[in-house]
Amino acid sequence: MPDQRLTPKQALPKIKHYCAYQERCHSEVKEKLYSYGLYKNDVEEIASTLIEENYLNEERFAIIYAGGHFRTKHWGRVKIKYELKKKQVSEYCIKNALAQINEGDYLKTFNKIATIKLNGLKSEKNILIKKKKLQDHLRAKGYESNLINEVVNEIIK
Repeated sequence: MPDQRLTPKQALPKIKHYCAYQERCHSEVKEKLYSYGLYKNDVEEIASTLIEENYLNEERFAIIYAGGHFRTKHWGRVKIKYELKKKQVSEYCIKNALAQINEGDYLKTFNKIATIKLNGLKSEKNILIKKKKLQDHLRAKGYESNLINEVVNEIIK
C-alpha cells in the first residue's frame, strides 16, 4: 500500500505518462493503479479511459513485445507466447503478434543460435551429451520441438 492514496483525478495523468513512456499490457497498468491505492471501480474506469484514448492497446503491446524479444533476446515463439500469457494478454493478440514475426528471419535466427551453441560444444566428445545440450539450449530459448529435432538430427549425425 502506498503511503498516500491518490484520487482517480491525480492518478490519471500519472498513469498516462506511465503508458506513454513505454507500451504496457492491461495487467501492468492495473497493477500500477492498485499501487496508487485506488479501488477496483476506479481502476476499471481509468483503464477504460486509457483504452479509449489509445494509451493502452493490448494488440499493439503484444506485437511490440513479441518483435522486440525476438530481435533482441532471440526468443522463440513458445517462450514469447508463454510470457505474454503470464501478462494476461488475450489469445487473439498473442496469435496476431506471433504472426507478425517474419518466418525467414525466424528460421535464420534459429539456425544462427543453433550454430553458435554447437560451436561452443566443439570440445564435447560424447555425441549424446552434445545433442542434449543443444536441445536444452534451444528449448530454453523457446523454440518449437519439431524445429529443434529437425536441426539436431541434421547437424549432429
